[in-house]
Amino acid sequence: MNVMNVPHVLMSGLVATTVLTLLLRGSVELHFSRMDLPFILGAGLTPDRDRAKLLGIAVHYGAGLAFSFLYAAFFAAVRPPSPWLGALLGLLHGGFVLIIALPLLPSLHPRMAATTRGPDPTPMLEPPGFLALNYGPHTPEVSLAAHMIYGLLLGALL
Repeated sequence: MNVMNVPHVLMSGLVATTVLTLLLRGSVELHFSRMDLPFILGAGLTPDRDRAKLLGIAVHYGAGLAFSFLYAAFFAAVRPPSPWLGALLGLLHGGFVLIIALPLLPSLHPRMAATTRGPDPTPMLEPPGFLALNYGPHTPEVSLAAHMIYGLLLGALL
């Protein structure tokens, strides 16, 4: 029976999450996408926009580290890790985020508008829409590529 090397998984998850976060944030700054996922996550916790950025980064890192353990468990159960298997898992992970998780956000997020409600006098975050296309036409490609690189890094590092 394999025992998971927790410090190794944490370090691998930290590296992969840092690269994922840099890619997602960089895509916003380079105008490939308007989806600032750490900000969106943080805005669900506080109305303070500056604090939302900090909290969102913390939540995003926490999720990235948690997912690194899921990837490690998958690699241990299925076969030895490889960058290509990691990239495939990252593609599935990114697809889940785009197709299932993000469309649920308007029903969970206290500061996000819903596609089924009319205008609200309180400024709200725009809902992601299908494949997060409301955040720009390149958002799906950026998100999928970033998640594939996250998985590829975990596959290589684990």
